[in-house]
This record gives sequence, C-alpha cells and structure tokens, in this order.
Amino acid sequence: MKPMAHLGVGIGWRPEIADAVERLPGLDWVEVVAENICPGHLPEALLRLHERGTRVVPHGVSLGLGGADRPDPAKLTALGERAVALGAPLVTEHIAFVRTSSPALEAGHLLPVPRTRDALDVLCENVRLAQDALPVPLALENIAALISWPGEELTEGQFLTELVERTGVRLLIDVANLHTNRVNRGEDPAAVLDAIPLEALAYVHVAGGVERGGVWHDTHAHPVPPVVLDVLAELRSRVDPPGVLLERDDDFPPEPELAGELAAIRAVLTAGPAATAPAAPGVPAGPAGSAAPAAPDRPVAAPDPRPAGDDGAARTRVGLGQAALLSALVAGTPVPEGFDRQRIRVQARALAAKRADVVARLAPELPSILGGDEPYRTAFLAYAKGRPMTGGYRRDALDFAEHLLIQDLPADPAARRRLTAWWRDRAGARPPRRVARWARALVGRAA
Repeated sequence: MKPMAHLGVGIGWRPEIADAVERLPGLDWVEVVAENICPGHLPEALLRLHERGTRVVPHGVSLGLGGADRPDPAKLTALGERAVALGAPLVTEHIAFVRTSSPALEAGHLLPVPRTRDALDVLCENVRLAQDALPVPLALENIAALISWPGEELTEGQFLTELVERTGVRLLIDVANLHTNRVNRGEDPAAVLDAIPLEALAYVHVAGGVERGGVWHDTHAHPVPPVVLDVLAELRSRVDPPGVLLERDDDFPPEPELAGELAAIRAVLTAGPAATAPAAPGVPAGPAGSAAPAAPDRPVAAPDPRPAGDDGAARTRVGLGQAALLSALVAGTPVPEGFDRQRIRVQARALAAKRADVVARLAPELPSILGGDEPYRTAFLAYAKGRPMTGGYRRDALDFAEHLLIQDLPADPAARRRLTAWWRDRAGARPPRRVARWARALVGRAA
C-alpha cells in the first residue's frame, strides 16, 4: 500500500487573489476549481506556481456523484484532463447532488444526498464509474447542509465509512462543514471523526462562515472562526493530516489577513501530539509537479452487500426524491413530506441569492444596464421565482436578459437597446425565438 502524498498547508487558488497567493510565505500547494480552468490555457499566475514546484490539485464542483444519474462521461474526461495537465496526484469532488434530469433542473449548488441504503448504492456505483474513468485517484468531500432528509438510515460516520469500504475512495474532510452540520443538523463533529476511517484521509478543508437566525451559512467569505479551528484541532488529535487547505471564495481580505489565517492553521497543526495516520492506499507520493499516474492505484474494495440487479430501481427511487426536493427549492412546488418547511424556505432563498450573485459576476454588464446592484437584484430575484435554472449560470444570464426583453424591460429605451445589444452579442447562432424576433424589430424601430 502506497502512502498518501504529503501536501502540507495550502490555499484555494482564485484569480482575485492570484498575486497574493504567489507571495504567501511557506505555501506548499494550491487547489483550483476544475471547471474554472482550461488545460490548454492555464492562467499565467497558476502556471508560475506549477513551474516553481507548487502542487496544484483540481477540485470539481459539477459531477454530482450523489445524483440519481450516472456521471457524465464528458465531465469525467474534462476533470481527468485537468489532472494530467497539472500533474496532480489526485482529483477531488463532493458527496452531493447538483441536478436532476426529470425534470431537468440545476441547483447551482451542492445539495445533500439522503443517508439511505438506496442513495449509498447509487453513490457507490457512480464513484466506481468515476474511478474507472479518471487517470488519478479520487477523493470526496463531505458537504455542508441547511436541511436534513427525512427517513435517513445511516449516520454521517456510517455513510462515509461504508462508502470508503465499498469503493476504496479517499476522503476530503471539510472541518468547516462538520461545524456547519453541528449547528444546522445537530451532528457532533467529534462523533463523525471517531466513526470515519481516517486512514482514508486525503486532506482537509478549512473555511469561514457566519450564523444568522440560528442557521450557519458556509460562505467561504468570512474569516475562519475559532470554532472551526477547534474542529481542526479535534481532527489533528486523531491523525496527522496529509494536507490542510484554506478556502476563500468571496470578499477577499488583504494579503496579511490571508497569511494570518494560514498561520493560525499551522499553529493548530503543530500544537500537541497527534496519532499517526495508518498507511493508506490510493494516492502515491511523489515530487511536486510530477506527472500524473497513467491509472489510479485503487485498493480492492469490499464487496457490495446489496442484492445484485437493484441498481435501476434504487436510481429511480433516489431520483424521485431528489426531483421532488429540488423542484420545491427552485420551482416553488410543494415541499415534500417530512422536510422542515422553514429550512426549505431558507435554502430556496439562499439558492436564488447565489444565482443572482454568480450571474452578476459572470455578466457584470447586467447590473450596469439595469441601473445598479439593487435594481438588478430585484429584477433577477423576481425572474428566478418563476424560472428555474436548467443549463448553468451562463445560460441563466441569457435567459434572464430574454425574460426582461420579452416584457419590454427595462423601461428606459436606451437601457433596453443596450440590453438588446448585449443579448445579441452573446446569444450566438441559436434558432430564432420570440425574443430574437423582438430584438430585430426593436433595432428596426431604432434605426
């Protein structure tokens, strides 16, 4: 059995802090959102880090391995290509679902899978398919959640343990998510850490959040609070983690604050003795920047305890439950029986707000055209109530613009012409729709 590669202390690489990341002292590695890079056109700042020997690990957010559908082969290929381009020792993803196919809906967010036997069966099969397709080993992250599924059959620790036993997948443990689930779902982080196979640990995430109205929001936009560092210390008392990474995705602080948060993480890791992690299979050690292995060194997994031939039925049952939940969250359908209705409302508002924020970042012209952040946000949230996302955030931006134009909005003619031009420049060679005919008529009237 090969030992896990030692990563050290790192930070999530984001374009907004690329210059600061290059200057951070003692930085051992970085993690990059896989969907945000192209193997043939890596950002220069990321290339410089890679060329000087800093490890770079791709972290996927769109596979939806906890979903009822089998993983998309094109997405798996894309993730593998990024691992090879970066010489990464592994790739990581999440134990979550992000979409449904019937109806076709996108959450734009990581949603929890039910901790049931059916969901575990589906997840394990999806993980095996991903492992077979990827050129490097895979690790999966526990996610933060606002809501709990009714009728769960397993604890978090039992679910993760059986996942590892049945697939040989490694774990990316997010201690901030453990704290989030303590506040939101009453789950004890120490009990989870006691139950899971820490010999399967790939690395650890640390991030900040904020509590509002008794709900913890895992924002990645706030400083890491002492309670999250306490959970990291709990983990450190059990195992010496191969790597720990600071995540920050928004409201980026000055460089000295980032350096201070990394120093606080190092202080936890160096304070007091810790158990030694058992040798674990799956991710071979090697020099930073070394080429990715041709195939994952996956250990032999435990046999599946469930009867053969039930995969399709389990997928159907999981799919029906996930579709009912996601429809309630993004399409306003009735809340499925057994869910906390108040929490569903909180989650639905959070998803709509995230949609507005991401679309504004991808299409910053829209708030400008609509007269500022507040008018944009009001218009977008009104649109989102009746228009679930079905094709990703870039498609959502175009659909939002179409929605406004069809209603002869914005009311100001000059702003409407600007929005029409913006839409026409980006819509591409799509079949004419009502808005296309409308746009041509508008241009004709303005000529």
